[in-house]
Amino acid sequence: MDNQLRNEIYDQAASWILEAGEYIRENIDAPRSIETKSNPNDLVTEMDQRTEQFFADKIKTTYPEHYLLGEEGFGDELENLDGTIWIVDPIDGTMNFVHQKRNFAISIGIYVDGIGEIGLIYNVMEDTLYSAKRGEGAYKNDVKLPSLNQQRPLNQSILALNTTWMLPENPHIEHQGVHELVKTLRSTRTYGSAALEFAFVAEGILDGYLTMTLMPWDFAGGAILVHEVGGLVTQANKEPLNLLEKSTVLASRTNIHNEIADEYVNLKAKSDRS
Repeated sequence: MDNQLRNEIYDQAASWILEAGEYIRENIDAPRSIETKSNPNDLVTEMDQRTEQFFADKIKTTYPEHYLLGEEGFGDELENLDGTIWIVDPIDGTMNFVHQKRNFAISIGIYVDGIGEIGLIYNVMEDTLYSAKRGEGAYKNDVKLPSLNQQRPLNQSILALNTTWMLPENPHIEHQGVHELVKTLRSTRTYGSAALEFAFVAEGILDGYLTMTLMPWDFAGGAILVHEVGGLVTQANKEPLNLLEKSTVLASRTNIHNEIADEYVNLKAKSDRS
């Protein structure tokens, strides 16, 4: 993608994400229609659906040759990464949206033939936009984020980590390694929004983020942000991310990435995972 086209698409995407966020803020106290999806804690609201429909309409009207991969069913059925694909999570952190009315985000990753070109994460209630264009660094609002070049050791690091992975019955990772990781770290945090956890890694207020179950719309925008500040984003076993499938994710500063993956992550066999 040439710079002129990238800038044009970025401007459109940024204006749409801000417009969608403003609508959500204006209607944050409206009565909610809340449903569940895969389990009782996997929530979806009419606002998730309305927001994705908003992006679907904007994208298909303005860029009819582009594709949309989204969470709520308004996108395209994709079998490959050919072409320009918008990967959208209309509300990342729906449980926070429902219960706290804060700590949720809109996430957009725009990929061309599998290469991340534009990443946007909008912390709606804080009115904070994290953004990145390939090769141009990442920004928090209009302030460029510094490179993640600090070589802070693991025992001085803060990792975003859902501590349910410490339970022996979890189907994804051997819990003993997670126990040792938590004991080694300075501390852990859980924000309830993968998009915000990526943004906070890119900002440098988290040193890393480890999780076992993310869909492409959860990590597509954030991966671009972290890459643009010099961090690493892979599956938890250091394999490349798959933008068409559910994945484990490890995003972090470069100096702790291999140490976490090699010494503390022992994934269970796929046949044992749900």
